[in-house]
Parts: sequence; structure tokens; C-alpha cells
Amino acid sequence: MELTKMSDMTKLHQAVAAGDYNVVKKILKKGLCDPNYKDVDWNDRTPLHWAAIKGQMEMMHLLIEHGARPCLVTDVGWTPAHFAAESGHLNVLKTLHALHAAIDAPDFFGDTPKRIAQIYGQKTCVAFLEKAEVECRDHRSIAQQKGLPLDQQDEDWDTKKWELEQSLPSSSQNTNKKKKKISQGPSWLSNCKARRM
Repeated sequence: MELTKMSDMTKLHQAVAAGDYNVVKKILKKGLCDPNYKDVDWNDRTPLHWAAIKGQMEMMHLLIEHGARPCLVTDVGWTPAHFAAESGHLNVLKTLHALHAAIDAPDFFGDTPKRIAQIYGQKTCVAFLEKAEVECRDHRSIAQQKGLPLDQQDEDWDTKKWELEQSLPSSSQNTNKKKKKISQGPSWLSNCKARRM
């Protein structure tokens, strides 16, 4: 049973990436796969990430109907909105915003979908996201006041983010290495002194 699931999930990712709506529909109808499965071979992308990358609106709606969560992130914290912003898929961004996805979520480096759209020159997306970010924050605030649950957080992201932070060299380690090199002086200088003697 588990092998069938893994096989179907791989097929699901491939079918979405290829834009094969009918195959995706068949796989989802079987009910054997999780549309939120993160493919580690593709940086933890879900099928919804692939649909956002490709700008496949029908595919997005199909995946969401079958439980796909727009809040799930890749290994560096990209949501489907980040990919849509990078590619200039305004309709995808509008759909995600209508679903109250966290359209203002920063990735590991602090970049929001709006910043990604700016970097890639997607001016219409930037204009939309400037308004959508405010609306997203307002909606989140109202929901919190009313005690309404929101699906805007990837439960795995805090752990993944912490692991990423731990894997980076810390600034204190870099400072210590620089101090050692300065106190020892350049290695070529000590080699020259040794040769002269």
C-alpha cells in the first residue's frame, strides 16, 4: 500500500508539472495520494507549487478541491505565491489571495512574494500584491480577534527553518577565523622569513 502511495505521489507531481489535467484528476480521484506531499527531490515542492509555477488555474482549483494547502512551503520557505510572483501569474496570485493564503509570507531570506515580483520585474503582480498584502494582514487580524482558525502556517517550516539556520556558518565563527589569520599574519610572509634564514 505504501509503495502505491509513493508511486502515485510521484506521478501526481509529474502530471501537474506536465500540465496533464486528466491524469491529475484520475490520480486524485483514486484517493490514494496526499496532494500536500512534499517532493524532497524537488526542494519540497507540492503539486500546488507546480501548478503555481506553470500558471495552471484549472489545476490549482482541482488540487485545492482535493485538499491542497496554499500555505505549504519549499525547503527555503517559498509558497505557491512566491512562484506565481516570480513567473508573473497574476491570476494565480488573485486566486491564492481569494483563498486567504498568506500572500505576505516571507521566505527564509525574508523575501515576500511582492519582493520576488519586484526582483523579476513583474510590475502587475507588484501592484496587486501591494494592496493584497494589506488586505491579508487585515484579514488575519480580524480572524484572530474573532477566534477564527486560519490555514496560513506550514507546521514543518519552523523546524526546517531552524535546521537551515544551524547549517549556516555563524558570524562569530567567521570572526574567529579572521582573527586567527590576522594574528598569524599571511602565510606567505612567514615562508619568506624562513627562506631568508
